[in-house]
Amino acid sequence: MITPEKQYSLSPEQIEFYHENGYLLVEGVFTPEEAAYLRDEAHALIMRLMKYRPEGTKFGGWGSVKEVTNLPTELLHCHNVQFHSAAFSRLIVDPRLTDRVADLIGPNVQLHHTKLFIKPPEKGAPFPMHQDHPYFPHEKHTMMAAIVHFDDAPIEKGCVRVVPGSHKLGPLPHIPEGGHHLPVDQYPIEEAVPLPAKAGDVLFFSYLTIHGSGINTSNEPRTTLLVQMRDPLDRPTVATHLSRGQGMMLRGIDPLADADAHVPSESRHLRSMGAKTPQ
Repeated sequence: MITPEKQYSLSPEQIEFYHENGYLLVEGVFTPEEAAYLRDEAHALIMRLMKYRPEGTKFGGWGSVKEVTNLPTELLHCHNVQFHSAAFSRLIVDPRLTDRVADLIGPNVQLHHTKLFIKPPEKGAPFPMHQDHPYFPHEKHTMMAAIVHFDDAPIEKGCVRVVPGSHKLGPLPHIPEGGHHLPVDQYPIEEAVPLPAKAGDVLFFSYLTIHGSGINTSNEPRTTLLVQMRDPLDRPTVATHLSRGQGMMLRGIDPLADADAHVPSESRHLRSMGAKTPQ
């Protein structure tokens, strides 16, 4: 049913935990059956992309991976998955997801981008510790991610790891080479807090929270979808990391009516910065 009523909520304790620690793992947001369906959709999408666009779908991971391991690594990914499968379009506006995000950043939830990751068995690439802030800085720092787990993600699959409370440090200087990352000697992946998850669980975290993930050493893939979101009143400070789906309202409204009414629906704010919204 399409309704303006809020259907799902986080508890006061969960909200307090998020603001204190910069992350929150919520169990069972989606059912195991839904997660299995979305996992199949994700792998089928990657197979289609590998057939037509293999050069942009499979790679070895960030260049900085070599600072973490000398072993060969591999990563499969796709941005803007909602343009490839209606299942993901339904997922990113599902109130089980967006109502909970509203408890953390406010009633209006705007999409920045989506990104599918598959870490293949035995060689799934790690991500050195980092904040997401350097990739797309914003004025008010409402930007946050939700990682939806399509299959189980135990430690051996290279689950996400975080540094609790690190969002309170604010933006930190990052090493830009090989993907924005923090010095691996100061922020080793293995010393961060692991957040193993089950299929259907969702991990929420601020773009200021230091996070990363290890190598998938298991004999099964790790499949996740990252949904990056913000309050529409929170403006980007740099016209970067633009994507075709950016600006879509997942919940509520855009009070600024930033997207113009003509066919291209360009962001007036981005245009004022000299950029055009990708079409």
